[in-house]
Amino acid sequence: MVRLHTKELNIGYGERNIIKDLSVEIPDKKITTIIGSNGCGKSTLLKAITRIIAHQSGSIMLDGQEIARENTKSLAKKMAILPQTPESVGGLTVGELVSYGRFPYQKGFGRLTKRDYEVIDWALEETGTSEFKYRSVDSLSGGQRQRVWIAMALAQETEIIFLDEPTTYLDMAHQLEVLELLQRLNRQQKRTIIMVLHDLNQAARFADYLIALKDGNIVKAGSCEDVITRSVLRDVFHIDAEIGRDPRTNKPMCITYNLLKGETNNEETYDSIRIPALTGS
Repeated sequence: MVRLHTKELNIGYGERNIIKDLSVEIPDKKITTIIGSNGCGKSTLLKAITRIIAHQSGSIMLDGQEIARENTKSLAKKMAILPQTPESVGGLTVGELVSYGRFPYQKGFGRLTKRDYEVIDWALEETGTSEFKYRSVDSLSGGQRQRVWIAMALAQETEIIFLDEPTTYLDMAHQLEVLELLQRLNRQQKRTIIMVLHDLNQAARFADYLIALKDGNIVKAGSCEDVITRSVLRDVFHIDAEIGRDPRTNKPMCITYNLLKGETNNEETYDSIRIPALTGS
C-alpha cells in the first residue's frame, strides 16, 4: 500500500528549478532515506512534501488527496516534520516544548486536556526523556534535545514522520541513539519514517528504501542492495567506492572510496574488482 506519492513534481526558487519532474512512491510503514550530494534537492523535496514550501507544478498526494488542498490542522494530524536545525523559544521546559505537538488537536483557547497530558507523558516515555520534563530544553545535550524534538513529533500522533538530517552535529553514540529510536518507532508502532541522511552507511543500515538524488532527479530508488552500489555512488557522488558487507546486518556498506578526477573507467573495469565480504564475530 502506498499512501504518499509525488507525480511529475517541480520545485524551484525564483527561476532556478531544484526538483525536476520527480515521481516517487513512499512505502508505507517503512523507513525511507533520501541520499545525495549537497544541493541536490534533498531538503527541498522534504519541505515540499510537508508543505513548508510550495511546488510549482505536479502533485503530492496523501491518501488520495492533493496536500495543497488539505486543511492545515488535518494535515498536521497525518504528518510531522523535524527540520534540519529545530529551534525553540528560549526558556521552554521539555514538557512545554513537547506540548506543542498537541496543537492540531486544540480548540478554543488552546488549553491542554487530560488526553493531551497523557499523550505528552507517553511521548516522553517512548523517547526516554521523561526525566527531563521540567528541565530547560537549552540545558540538554545535543542528543537529548534531538530526542525531545522527536517526542514532540510523537505527541502530534501522526503515522508519518519526516526528519531532515536528524543526526547533524551529534557524536557517533548520539547518532546511533537517535537512529535506533526511529527504527524502534517504525518496527514497534509501524510509523512511516522519511529522513535525509548524509552518512551512507547509516542510511544503508537503517533504511528499508533508499532514494538517491542528483541535480533534482532520482538516479536510483529501491532497496539498499539496489542503491548502495559502485555505479550508483559513482553517478551520485562522483566517487570510486569499494562496497562490502556490514558484519552485523549483512547490508551493503561503503568500505572506502576515492574521488573520481576525470577518469574514464567503464563499468567493466569497476566490476573486475571483487570486494570480499567482511567477517566479524
